[in-house]
Amino acid sequence: ELMPTRLFKGITTNPLLAHRAGLSYPEIDWAGMTGLAADLGAKELHCQVYGPVESYIDFAGARYEDGKKAGVQVVVKVPLVEPAIRVVPTMKSALGGPILMTACYDAKQMFVATSLEAEYIAPYFGRMLEAGLPAYESMEQMLAIGHLAGGNTRILAASLRDTDQLVRLARIGLDCFTIAPKIAHDLLTDVNSVAAVADFENAARNA
Repeated sequence: ELMPTRLFKGITTNPLLAHRAGLSYPEIDWAGMTGLAADLGAKELHCQVYGPVESYIDFAGARYEDGKKAGVQVVVKVPLVEPAIRVVPTMKSALGGPILMTACYDAKQMFVATSLEAEYIAPYFGRMLEAGLPAYESMEQMLAIGHLAGGNTRILAASLRDTDQLVRLARIGLDCFTIAPKIAHDLLTDVNSVAAVADFENAARNA
């Protein structure tokens, strides 16, 4: 719905988001979804691995191929748990496509992402706050670790709850976010802007 505004670079999904959208993750028509993302103007489509770790490379390879055919850069999301982490070096050497390390809850996991030369890491910022974790401090620490490592792993802040969090994270230096539709819609409107437009229109009619 919002991609045609050209405000957003890409689309992300995972089994939980798909379930909330009424989709069966194993039954998704990935080629069709990748083509739809391209038609809507997405530059990237982020798809998450699932199932046995032995299936990850085949899944990733198929998604990268879908992306090449559709003209969209597919980014494969891999969770930050040891069995999945162990697959990433083989995945990168065999396929060469971009990787996002997901389900990050601690700044220390930035060391893993940078060592693996992952293109992205996705800290679950809102969930960290709700779990009582020092989320803002962790974001600053992750930025510092990334800088020391050369700055090639981008922090894609996820699980944001409102636009205020988006603004505050940008203030400390984050520039990459994934947001829910509600937050995306909130970016497009402001009560004061709406009131100002009403004043403009009233003035135009009464001129």
